[in-house]
Amino acid sequence: MKKSGEKISMLTAYDAGFASLIDAAGIDMVLVGDSLGNVLLGYNSTIPVTMEEMLHHCKAAGRGIKQALLVGDMPFMSYQVSNSEAIANAGRFLKEAGCDAVKLEGGTEVSETVKAIVRAGIPVMGHIGLTPQTASQLGGYKVQGRDADSARRLLQSASDLEAAGAFAIVLECIPAQLSEAITKKVSIPTIGIGAGKHCDGQVLVTHDMIGMFEKFIPSFVKQYVNLAPQIKTAITAYHEEVKNGSFPAEEYSFNMQLDVQSLLDD
Repeated sequence: MKKSGEKISMLTAYDAGFASLIDAAGIDMVLVGDSLGNVLLGYNSTIPVTMEEMLHHCKAAGRGIKQALLVGDMPFMSYQVSNSEAIANAGRFLKEAGCDAVKLEGGTEVSETVKAIVRAGIPVMGHIGLTPQTASQLGGYKVQGRDADSARRLLQSASDLEAAGAFAIVLECIPAQLSEAITKKVSIPTIGIGAGKHCDGQVLVTHDMIGMFEKFIPSFVKQYVNLAPQIKTAITAYHEEVKNGSFPAEEYSFNMQLDVQSLLDD
């Protein structure tokens, strides 16, 4: 797709229902991101997300997918301890959860880990720029690569990930000009999130782009619909109708051809 100039679409999914809708729409790749810690599990960051939680949601999402490439996000401390542990954990995403590939955060510093996982036969997607698992080291959730030194490091990281065997790289929260340079430098696809239009593809957190996560909305997110207010309105209406007895009305009830009083008399 990169060679032909066709843009790559990617969205997140954490369950079979959403994954099925996304897959039916023709999205190319589905990411079961550790962002589920924020949007589903109520954590304040992605740090607490465990392997078991990731595998559980990857299995669920996989049941809803027929066509899209399914990528599982390796959670914090699942690949940093040792290469052998990283391979074992990455393997679980394919063997147990049915993923086609894994994604992990980091650039040059994790390139040897990426190489080891790829050597074991597991496709790896890289992720550089703003890496949420290590956001505190980056000074918080800020745009990365704004000065010459950090831009050079990101360029080098992209090259190192490609050399390590990564099949694609997520570029998160970096200037559009830098993402364009990286996209031109590497032969593997770049998938942008807050990285401008020059990437080979784009990814968003589905709950952000459909307006179902209200704690914060990243400035790079386009909301294609704002569902949270509509959902609240529907739930409020249901609550009120239950309270006042108007639900369920006759059309939502089942009737029986029996003399109920005689049953009670028995």
